[in-house]
Amino acid sequence: MKNVLIVGASGGIGGALATAVQRRYPAVRVLKAQRSARGDEVAIDLEQPESIAQASREVAEQVDYLDCLINATGLLHDGTVVPEKEVNALDGATLQRYFAVNSIGPALIARHFWKLLAKSPGRSVLASLAARVGSIGDNGLGGWYGYRSSKAALVMLNRTLAIEMRRRAPRLICVCLHPGTVDTPLSEPFQQNVPNEQLFSAEKSARHMLDVIDNLESEDSGMHIAWDGQAIPW
Repeated sequence: MKNVLIVGASGGIGGALATAVQRRYPAVRVLKAQRSARGDEVAIDLEQPESIAQASREVAEQVDYLDCLINATGLLHDGTVVPEKEVNALDGATLQRYFAVNSIGPALIARHFWKLLAKSPGRSVLASLAARVGSIGDNGLGGWYGYRSSKAALVMLNRTLAIEMRRRAPRLICVCLHPGTVDTPLSEPFQQNVPNEQLFSAEKSARHMLDVIDNLESEDSGMHIAWDGQAIPW
């Protein structure tokens, strides 16, 4: 690899991924895209579609192609959004935010960046952070309507993209990755019942996901894959 773009590089997992890539591949140029950009970083806001288009133009001015794009963004909770425990808690504005960040934003990243990935002289990878709770087949607990549904939509969008890219960019591998339960502000309010051995540091999760990316093959395109390389049920 020569050029890697990390979207969401200011987050716990995104920052760890940027550091892990730089350590594993010292010669790789790591570009960072995040909401609050500094220096040569690229500004990107998944809730503002034009910022995604503008970010793609800015990245194209810096590099001729991308070998890997990792979208490490996601919304589970913030000051106004909390995962719903029951159907009576559903709110239209909350659902719209979940889908804007977890589904629509990543889809528009694919729209605006796939051509840069297709120009890579070798294999290229578009990886988006999904979540095991976005698996319909693995949902045995319910709850978290907006987060589950928006991540499930991301998995379907990725699957559909992979089918198209087999024709238009056969060397581009499109995957969704489940990072595990990671000790970051995103998961902090929900860690009480997570065994210590199943709670990863951001650095450990990043290393695991890079291992998965390094070992991807063309037939993996369209898959939802966990940190340990195992396929997650649809």
